[in-house]
Amino acid sequence: MKEMMSDAFLMEQRQLERIGDLMNLDKNIIERLKFPKRTLIVSLPIKMDNGETKCFTGYRVQHDTARGPAKGGIRYNSEVDLGEVSALAMLMTWKCSLMNLPFGGAKGGICCNPNELSLGELERLTRRYTSEILQMIGPEKDIPAPDVGSNEKTMGWIMDTYSNYHGYCIPGVVTGKPVEIGGSLGRRQATGAGVAYTTRNCINNILNNSKEHYDIVIQGFGNVGSNAAKYLHDMGHKIIAVSDVFGGIYNKNGINIDELLKHIEKTKKVEGFKDSTPITNEELLILECDFLIPCALGNVITKNNADKIKAKIVVEGANGPVSSEADEILLSKNIKIIPGILANAGGVIVSYFEWVQDIQRLFWEEEEIMKNLERLMAKSFNEVHKLTIEKKTDYRTAALMIAIERVAKAKELRGLYP
Repeated sequence: MKEMMSDAFLMEQRQLERIGDLMNLDKNIIERLKFPKRTLIVSLPIKMDNGETKCFTGYRVQHDTARGPAKGGIRYNSEVDLGEVSALAMLMTWKCSLMNLPFGGAKGGICCNPNELSLGELERLTRRYTSEILQMIGPEKDIPAPDVGSNEKTMGWIMDTYSNYHGYCIPGVVTGKPVEIGGSLGRRQATGAGVAYTTRNCINNILNNSKEHYDIVIQGFGNVGSNAAKYLHDMGHKIIAVSDVFGGIYNKNGINIDELLKHIEKTKKVEGFKDSTPITNEELLILECDFLIPCALGNVITKNNADKIKAKIVVEGANGPVSSEADEILLSKNIKIIPGILANAGGVIVSYFEWVQDIQRLFWEEEEIMKNLERLMAKSFNEVHKLTIEKKTDYRTAALMIAIERVAKAKELRGLYP
């Protein structure tokens, strides 16, 4: 267990214990939920383009499957380790439960820098990883999806490798695939769209729609951040600053997101966009705004910068961008935090739709998918918002109370085997 005990995982354990105490949940069930159901660490030797063999390390963690098969992304990043993957798997359990999806939580990852690997090396690494975790994954066991550093193409390789092993096409083994091989319409923009819908729910329920448009800052302009920006821009709000790994841009009058996307298509970064001022990621986080939406990696808002945050509401587009110490500081400043298990659940919702479509071999129109996504996001937000009022608590606590109680109830009803 020592390798698992990272700061991120210990933080999630403390959150679980805190909610368990608040709700007087069965301590025996909480003890079972403190640790993953199953973990796998695999060695991944592949032949590099130069003919040398290089060995990578891969992980797959299933936190809990009391409510259904495990669900969670696969992350390609040089910082990936067992502790991070275990923490994210636990978060996926709560996210699926909060959305009331018939899934448990899982996560996977490979410790690598995908930007330093060729397309051929990435394919060989992905197929080797798939072959090593074959016994864990499957449409009724564990359904991976894209995450940081992976994408539709990655999921296609996993599906093909898994299908070749079994001898026939099994599209339901992963979600987030290309539409041409069983992917779902709407999946690519789902997480960002969900973040935008959550922001709109905040405007309607917390800010009482008191202004015509709101100033929004988005940190991280990958798939999630760019889609969130596009949806919010189309809703009529001002995106005053955005950033990526190279830096950021700022315009107090608002950035034209449609033109920025064209600029990124040519230059691959937000820097250099017309009618904007360069800004660092650190400066971006402390801008005065209505909404700050961190959509990159975890722990970008910490005890070191939380007291400088000037946003009215922080919407977690990424997983765990606000540390537990920062949580306390922001709440003491009356800054509301919409947790990632609520705000960025759009991806797993449409992944659920994709899984259902693959199993049924019956595919839906994009309009129907996005309408159902919007409905489920609003339903979950309203449940959390109502509980914050009833319990006089914050949004993270309310969301976790709903999610953990559902999983605990499932474990109680199923009992302990043997």
